[in-house]
Amino acid sequence: MTDIDVTVIGGGAAGLMAAVSAARCGARTRVIEHMDRIGKKILSTGNGKCNYTNAVQGLSCYRGENPAFVLPVFEQFGQEDTVRLFEELGIYPKIKNGYYYPASEQAVSVVEVFGMECDYLGVDLWTSCGLQSIQKTCTGYEIRTTKGAFSTKTVIFAPGLLAAPKTGSDGSAFPYIEALGHHFVDVVPALVQLHGKQAFFKKLAGIRAEMQVTLYLENAQFQPKGSRGTARGEKPDTVCSERGELQLTASGISGIPVFQISRYATRALADEKHPYVLIDFAPDLTDKEFFDLLSERFYENTHGKSAGEALIGLFNRKLSEVLLSEAGIRSELYAGEVARATLHRLVKCVKNFRVDITGSNGMEAAQVCAGGVDTEEIEATTLASKLADGIYFAGEVIDIDGTCGGYNLQWAWSSGFVAGMHAAEEGMSEQR
Repeated sequence: MTDIDVTVIGGGAAGLMAAVSAARCGARTRVIEHMDRIGKKILSTGNGKCNYTNAVQGLSCYRGENPAFVLPVFEQFGQEDTVRLFEELGIYPKIKNGYYYPASEQAVSVVEVFGMECDYLGVDLWTSCGLQSIQKTCTGYEIRTTKGAFSTKTVIFAPGLLAAPKTGSDGSAFPYIEALGHHFVDVVPALVQLHGKQAFFKKLAGIRAEMQVTLYLENAQFQPKGSRGTARGEKPDTVCSERGELQLTASGISGIPVFQISRYATRALADEKHPYVLIDFAPDLTDKEFFDLLSERFYENTHGKSAGEALIGLFNRKLSEVLLSEAGIRSELYAGEVARATLHRLVKCVKNFRVDITGSNGMEAAQVCAGGVDTEEIEATTLASKLADGIYFAGEVIDIDGTCGGYNLQWAWSSGFVAGMHAAEEGMSEQR
């Protein structure tokens, strides 16, 4: 007789939801987690408050080679279903601009209620348990671990990818997935700080500003020496654009709008392309409107001010110094002596401030990863493998990632619930 109906590899958000879903269907369920406790990555979400979902949902919130892959999953268990289940488990929501948090504002509350529900449902939670082998049998799979071997009818892989490996997402399950015939879309950091090539960042560290940031990829076959744009006759490819509060760091750029575009930048770098961003530090004004504003400050209401003093009140002083330097204007120069052509150059610097992207803070600092198991190899409705009977997937390990705002956790909850439900159905069936 088979010991277990459903075995879940990974005790994170998707894995815990999969276990609860399967056990609620009546399946004998076991979770294998190689860390010393479940839900470690959940604890760091939402700055420790766990932004577990968002009222605003749509296909544009999810990314991957095939973002539409999420639709059949959300039709079975969507955002409203998540809110209801969390309330049932004891998590009453606190909603801020559509962002859902536990009323306790503690991520540990989410981990604790899932732990209690697993205990109530009789789910075996094997923590500090390393996976050693998964072998196909006539009735399912034999799994060997550091805590012993057992047989199971179905397996759900929910190990995460490579983001924040200290929380358990270290890729140790990848070889077992690949041994079953599956392939990974290249994994890169997402929702992560980006590094810039320019030397001025050490002067700007700590500055925050409202801005628009647009990511481009340029044709790098020919780049004139000293040029700040693409070669003549070539146009850069606009990838995406975001607006919000930018944070300038000693090595580059950060903040939510940067996190939103980061997965495309890191993917481009992995593909040996040349990403760069143009930052608009005056996003509410057109080029002409901003030039008119500067003209008034430099030529009309100068009161003997220098160029640097003319920008006081518009930008952080350190940022003003860098903008003037990039435009070729000495900060101490009398404002009225700045030529109009030079002022146009300053406008361009403010409205199209270029940062060449050279890297990111890496997997250790990334909130999630882009990439994962190719969705072409997974049934969209059940999340079952198309290549191996009795194998399912849930969460970040699938090539789906979300934007900031609770979307990655929503995908974890939805995919976990759906995978758990269908794995339980198969695991409890008399015939495989």
